[in-house]
Amino acid sequence: MRLFFSETQLAHRPKQYMVHGRIVDPFENPDRAATLIEALGTVGLPRTEPADFGLEPILQVHADHYVAFLKTAYARFMELPGHGPEVLPNVHPYRGAGDDFAARPRPRTTGILGQAGWYIGDLSCAMMEGTYRAAYASAQTAIAGASSIVSGEDASFALCRPPGHHAYADRASGFCYFNNAAIAAEVLRRSFPHVAVIDFDTHHGDGTQAIFYTRDDVFYGSVHTDPSAYYPHYAGYADETGAGQGEGANLNLPLAQGADDAAFIEANRHLSRAVQAHRIDALVLSAGWDAHRDDPLSKLNVTSEAYARIGEIWGELRLPTLIVQEGGYSLAAVADAAPAFVRAFRSASAT
Repeated sequence: MRLFFSETQLAHRPKQYMVHGRIVDPFENPDRAATLIEALGTVGLPRTEPADFGLEPILQVHADHYVAFLKTAYARFMELPGHGPEVLPNVHPYRGAGDDFAARPRPRTTGILGQAGWYIGDLSCAMMEGTYRAAYASAQTAIAGASSIVSGEDASFALCRPPGHHAYADRASGFCYFNNAAIAAEVLRRSFPHVAVIDFDTHHGDGTQAIFYTRDDVFYGSVHTDPSAYYPHYAGYADETGAGQGEGANLNLPLAQGADDAAFIEANRHLSRAVQAHRIDALVLSAGWDAHRDDPLSKLNVTSEAYARIGEIWGELRLPTLIVQEGGYSLAAVADAAPAFVRAFRSASAT
């Protein structure tokens, strides 16, 4: 198993993040990547610089006008009189929770303020000078990891930072700009008939779900904190099972706040059985370590031992697997949980 990562991913260093009405320092920062690189080095993952595969794989998932916005937003925002240090939206259009974002047209507004509100879903996605470069490099990391699986490697780890599972086809949200797991799944689909994206971040991957909601060739399954009083609030409910051809190819397993290791592990077992039932050929794991009870955003009571146990569950499937980094904001918990998962995954997949 190789670890894919580019130093360019550290260029995103935002200073603003709103929590409960207060602007604070973002939890999603470059220290997370540095911690993961060191921690995963202890389990012997050789680090590989990803190649640049260009925009084409990104445009298989994201609208071209959204990509253009991300590329130019900071420079345009800096032209505003009295601008702040980073791009942040202050107005939003109405969008129903069931909207098909992949089918949304480009916005009619041409000004940077209106477009920021259209393309940025919340106040966790401040954009600074290096944001686009870092997000692009993060997507390339996912593409490189997926390409290694296509080339015959059994498993790879894409250390994607910034993360991706809250990014829609044309909207940034929840620290996420490009949906790395969805991009990777599309790359895998070129060689594997049926792909699954399994998400065990403490937050539901609403962007990933929306991207594949009407398709039956990419199964999406997620275990996460009940969204009725938790981010992302508007998606991640158990009755969301897919639509059209995608009916039955979407499985959400929300956990009540305070759920422990046993509930988290059993939900992963449930998802594993669903992957087997759908006869999946290749697997993308959206790996968040933020369900850990020590994470500042966690409402669950999950320990590092649970991550070792679910590593076994996913390794036992022995499917071609790409692990894509999502959340995890306690550096101590990340340094413990991620290598525990990888160590167990590799051991289970080898036996």
